[in-house]
Amino acid sequence: MRVKLLILGGTSFLGRHLVETALSREVDVTLFNRGITAPGLFPEAETICGDRDGGLFPLKGRYWDAVIDTCGYLPRLVRDSSRLLVDHTRHYTFVSSISAYAAFARSGQDETAPLAALGNRSTEEVTPDTYGPLKAVCEKEVEQALPERSLILRPGLIVGPYDPTDRFTYWPARLAEGGEVLAPGHPKRRVQWIDVRDLANWMLSLAEQEKTGIYNAVGPAASVTMEEFLLTGIQALNSRGASLIWTEDTFLQQQQVEPWMELPLWIPQTGPWVEKNGPMQGMLEIDNQKALSEGLSLRPLAKTMQDTLTWDKTRPRSLQRKAGISREREQQLLATMTS
Repeated sequence: MRVKLLILGGTSFLGRHLVETALSREVDVTLFNRGITAPGLFPEAETICGDRDGGLFPLKGRYWDAVIDTCGYLPRLVRDSSRLLVDHTRHYTFVSSISAYAAFARSGQDETAPLAALGNRSTEEVTPDTYGPLKAVCEKEVEQALPERSLILRPGLIVGPYDPTDRFTYWPARLAEGGEVLAPGHPKRRVQWIDVRDLANWMLSLAEQEKTGIYNAVGPAASVTMEEFLLTGIQALNSRGASLIWTEDTFLQQQQVEPWMELPLWIPQTGPWVEKNGPMQGMLEIDNQKALSEGLSLRPLAKTMQDTLTWDKTRPRSLQRKAGISREREQQLLATMTS
């Protein structure tokens, strides 16, 4: 008998890949969303139009084997959906984030690490400061509504085709162009990511098996440094003309380069940014042994780089990217270094 799956969301990035993977596995998919992002993207799947904020009533009277919540950010809305669906499903998967952890000074944090506390319990404004704490409270709402029937996944940086953030896409696009590439920080610092397709495939397998508990959903399987990350991209994309120019944290901060967004995967270990935000390198050194032991399979970085670049080339060149420095800004920084 075909598995009946309800996906809250389902048309943007992770949700999109979840639906594609589920349909390829002959899962009976129902989407619940507002019909705003890519309406009609999956005509072969049933779509129920509604709103998490006061518009969940179309879900009443239905039953699914499993539910996957890809778009829960506010505790009130997650509480409403998880409580309503208690009697309408056997299993509930909630997509949280490693941002739910309280701090990142320590390397190798596993699923038992302390969670972030939400200062103002009534806030519903999602900001860089509240995103993680809100996710932590959302997790508790799901666990309270469906004890022993819930699965909490904490991804790190999710990457791959259709990524709307450009936080990973910057690197394959830049490396493919060649020339002198500004490489941030220390070459031996570790980096982590997870291909959205690997996450979607594993998530569906866990839901089908009705696995419960909490898992850090990050890759790779073995430690990868920033230098290995960039060199793998150069080789995978046949960018023989690319050369890496390593740039220290101090210089980049003096030039007011924004960590993570202007130079993705760069988190300073020293300097004013660390003094303001605290040590954060542990965000790229999360323990993933529990997930790997439960069957998380990760494709090679080279494949993710190639596929992401192929997708990126389908987008208009005039499209304003949401992350990454401009080529002009990069050249200015490189010129300043050598002046």
